[in-house]
Amino acid sequence: MTIGMILLLLVVVATPWAPARAESDQQTIVFGQSAALTGPARELGIGMRLGLLAAFSEVNREGGVHDYQLRLKSLDDRYEPEAAIANTRTLIEDHKVFALIGAVGTPTSKSAQPVATEAGVPYIAPFTGAEFLRDAEKHPNVVNVRASYYQETEEMVVRLHEDLGIDRISIFYQNDSFGQAGLNGLRRAVNRHGLSLIEEVYYTRNTEAVKIALLDLRRANAEAVVIVGAYKPAATMIRWARRLNFNPYFINISFIGSAALAKALGSDGTGVYVTQVVPFPRDTSLPIVARYQKALKEIDGNSKPSFVSLEGYLAGRIAIEGLRLAEPAPTREDFLQALIQAGDINLGGFHLRYDVNDNQGSDRVYLTRINKRGRFQSVEKMSAP
Repeated sequence: MTIGMILLLLVVVATPWAPARAESDQQTIVFGQSAALTGPARELGIGMRLGLLAAFSEVNREGGVHDYQLRLKSLDDRYEPEAAIANTRTLIEDHKVFALIGAVGTPTSKSAQPVATEAGVPYIAPFTGAEFLRDAEKHPNVVNVRASYYQETEEMVVRLHEDLGIDRISIFYQNDSFGQAGLNGLRRAVNRHGLSLIEEVYYTRNTEAVKIALLDLRRANAEAVVIVGAYKPAATMIRWARRLNFNPYFINISFIGSAALAKALGSDGTGVYVTQVVPFPRDTSLPIVARYQKALKEIDGNSKPSFVSLEGYLAGRIAIEGLRLAEPAPTREDFLQALIQAGDINLGGFHLRYDVNDNQGSDRVYLTRINKRGRFQSVEKMSAP
């Protein structure tokens, strides 16, 4: 079956409160996704969707979950909050999805999550580490997979300060709720280590207007620049910095979209760091990564493993696990309670744990660096070029 045929089959409808039968009379559970499938952040939405499809197609080939087949309905929000709200309402009210999954971004999640919470619909594995989504008391329907931006920025400061002795740290961030989340996390981390940010500069979302910010960073003589943004403006800024012979350590937060960043940078990417929140997507010594690669190949033999699609796959696997642990005819409440009560969840070497006060499954942060061949490598510490 081609990827196009698979995508066509994923446009199905279920009832609001429990799984229903599709037109083929096959029992289905439908998940909805609002994500950037076009626009500057499209690589992230496309990658998350691909990973979700790989996970759902894999379990469907094995007979589904409690005899239910899983389906995905994806709508494009272009990384715009207003579109995310409209899509979320459409998915809940018109497509009657069981849960929302794989949203991309902080500003879009900040707008769409309240719609899902008000409707009592699970909001699973958003591609963001924003702290507001980690308040389990306020948002009992939210299920996070990844570590938070606070944890990523803490790892950045530890590595910069302890590994390299750097204390002149600056930030280049997207001027919205996403960038603010990263900025707050970085401020908190540097303060904890007795430091302060020497420069804070920003750019406007969905633009590549970065030159003034870059000149301010160079004027401040920053030794390290933490980047909290999308891959296109980040790549533009780094390329311009190279041409100006301004070469601090650049370290990006996981939202960047690693594969897209490396491709956009080309030879200018050597030595650029990215913190990650999922394992290395080519490390098949982990059973979950080996399964992911096989599942990815089944639906699209031309796709290369990436951090983003692996995160989408893990999002799909945690949704599958929640359904598996719930009752044979799961309700939304059954699903959420099953994850809370599960204890340690081992997805083939990637461990998660939830409880009533903690809706974030993983706390792991990994460090990676682009090598001279333009490929990412996993590293334990930061080092001089």
